[in-house]
Amino acid sequence: MKQFLFLVSSLLLLTSCEDVIDVDLNDAKPRLVVEANISIRPATGAVFSTVKLTTTAPFFDNNIPVVEDATIYIMDESGTLYPFVHSEEGYYNGDFLPQPNNNYTLHIKYKDEIYTATTHLVSSPELEYVEQKNDGGFLGDQIELKAFFTDPIDQKNFYYYIGSSKRGVARDVLSDEFFNGNRIFAMYLADDLSAGDNVQFTLSGVTEEFYNYMFILLQQTGSGGGPFETQPATVRGNIINQTNPENYPLGYFRISEISVLEYIVQ
Repeated sequence: MKQFLFLVSSLLLLTSCEDVIDVDLNDAKPRLVVEANISIRPATGAVFSTVKLTTTAPFFDNNIPVVEDATIYIMDESGTLYPFVHSEEGYYNGDFLPQPNNNYTLHIKYKDEIYTATTHLVSSPELEYVEQKNDGGFLGDQIELKAFFTDPIDQKNFYYYIGSSKRGVARDVLSDEFFNGNRIFAMYLADDLSAGDNVQFTLSGVTEEFYNYMFILLQQTGSGGGPFETQPATVRGNIINQTNPENYPLGYFRISEISVLEYIVQ
């Protein structure tokens, strides 16, 4: 009986000592986040000219603030301006067709500060075909897809790859250091991938600087989801705050040729 009373008393003591602890996090000043991805698809001539602007938010916030009042344009080497107009949810669209062997500078004016970045169009080979393996994955029980392309010889090339379906998104960056001039593949694996699922593969040619930037970013955030949605540590891209360098932005400005290949799982 005494042991029973002691046990009850101990449980009451433990439950009565529970306190709610509020973690007081110091919220940093919001920084501008730029996703400036200009893509041209040589196979169809389609051009996708979009800049997305958001700001960083406190750690526990579920909503990502969008920027709708910035002024954006791209300028070529001759001084011609290509303005971008806000459409919705922080997306700005422009009528811009990049040309080879030209440098282009992105200009963003936001809250009386000027942000700039300069880059050029990077070419990309075409995705050729998809190879399916039904006993892939670590346990041999997943469908594994490989999208093949041929790397141009005698060039130093870097690539950004996205594989996506309703089962999930995979992202990776590739360097041709060990397969220059050969046929290589980008892999896609996803849980519950099954026959009839549509998978889209997208291959982009990128600069070495973007390759290094995205490699670090994907190491921190994982290959799935959007790498710009959450940044656990500061990864700085090629965009500079010309007005106030200490208030540097996050994100990147790139111009890429892309190849897109659709595949239905067999």
